Amino acid sequence: MRIASFNINNINRRLPNLLEWLRETEPDVVSLQELKTTDAEFPAKAIHEAGYEAVWRGQKTWNGVAILARWTPVLTCYELPGDPTDIQSRYIEAAVNGALVASLYAPNGNPQPGPKFTYKLAWLKRLAAHAAGLYATGAPVVLAGDYNVVPTDRDIYPTKSWGKDALLQPESRAAYAYILAQGWVDAIRMLHPSEPMYTFWGYKRPRWERDAGLRLDQILLSRSLVDRLRAAGVDRGMRGREDASDHAPVWIELREASKVRRASEVSQGHAAPATDFNHRPLLVIDGDSFAHRFYHALPKTIRRTDGKGAGAIVGFANFLLRLFQEEWPRAVIVAWDTLEVPTERHKKFPAYQSGREFDDALLDQLKALPEFVAACGFANAKASGYEADDFLAAAVAAEERRGGTALVASGDRDAFQLASETTTILHPLRGGEIARIGPAEVRERYGVDPKQVPDFIALRGDPSDKLPGARGIGPKGATDLLRQQLACQRHDGASGHRNREMSFAVTSISGVELLPGP
Repeated sequence: MRIASFNINNINRRLPNLLEWLRETEPDVVSLQELKTTDAEFPAKAIHEAGYEAVWRGQKTWNGVAILARWTPVLTCYELPGDPTDIQSRYIEAAVNGALVASLYAPNGNPQPGPKFTYKLAWLKRLAAHAAGLYATGAPVVLAGDYNVVPTDRDIYPTKSWGKDALLQPESRAAYAYILAQGWVDAIRMLHPSEPMYTFWGYKRPRWERDAGLRLDQILLSRSLVDRLRAAGVDRGMRGREDASDHAPVWIELREASKVRRASEVSQGHAAPATDFNHRPLLVIDGDSFAHRFYHALPKTIRRTDGKGAGAIVGFANFLLRLFQEEWPRAVIVAWDTLEVPTERHKKFPAYQSGREFDDALLDQLKALPEFVAACGFANAKASGYEADDFLAAAVAAEERRGGTALVASGDRDAFQLASETTTILHPLRGGEIARIGPAEVRERYGVDPKQVPDFIALRGDPSDKLPGARGIGPKGATDLLRQQLACQRHDGASGHRNREMSFAVTSISGVELLPGP
């Protein structure tokens, strides 16, 4: 995927240059800045005819940002959070092909000192706060645009004439460095650590002709995209064309996520995904588990065009597409809980999951997510009186009967009971990493076999589900009892029956009566 950033400096005036560049370089995603046009005058028709969909936020005379993409960009943020009084069009953000892409146009800040420089620093501080929230999610994020900061002296031609300019002030550079310190990677500097790589040449004092350039336009990548970076550069020839912008496009190329996975697995001695479709794994996902996770992890400022929340939708969509690219499953099933009517578990144990309340914004997004799943061509599993866990277990049992393999993605450790030689649990960790849980990992974590996990939870209890457990028995006691039971079974030559239901209680184990907790 090729992603570019271009300060076009008046999109309607320089539309022929933009369209010609799009035809020549064929970027997949483009962040544009300094549109200098109103929303109504944005050349959407010409952009569409060039093969791109777009989201934009214009502004008369100055500013304006947009995102063009070969896929339909899903608008997630229409302005930089943190100052509701700020009416300048300098930030827009959208989900595109499994990544969150931002187009930003930081304030110039001149003259300094003064109110414009104060606004610049305040804006960069707000950007840092928003960037930190995005980075913490572990999602693939691209922050592309005109930062209006010369990061270091190697990012400007040899000169002392810019010494008092806002672009080079220590405060401006410190604000940019603070963002990088969060973990963001400057793609150009990662691949071109010592070359000038200028992106801006002013119109005055023939700066283009004598290559008196500055590097103001940067593409920052979150941690999950760094391994996919394969190329980066500046299309500096654009600056030399007739009636050119004073900026040149900066661009990066990202490998497909699936190719990164295969390369890493081969280096570790693992085989690449099976090319035979029928031998690829079935991927089953606990939809509610991840929707809840992303709703609480992503900023609530991520919204749809109608103003409704979109954090859970964006997070889940990126996760689903990334997982599909990385695992190459033969089919995908997303399982959902029933919230409207009680399940069999609630009927047998009224306290089960009692006291849970969900925000209206989350419930609204939970209604929309199955539509996205269906639009991707994947299957939804939901039925009155059942939980997502029921469908996970049923799908795994059916896949094992046909002699296939399964991947179960869930943030709920109850799913560990499904781990087997042919079923792997994909369990989320901090920072967006995914742990692969098999029988050995279950035994390492709990000290019991996967088939004993339901009994372990029943003995130990589960506060999140309001299951009291056995009185006086904690995790260690539960493990000891189950190991004793397994030893007795092996001694008697018995093979424990594999419980494929997502059960939450048993009546007795090794003669211990399970009683309600205090």
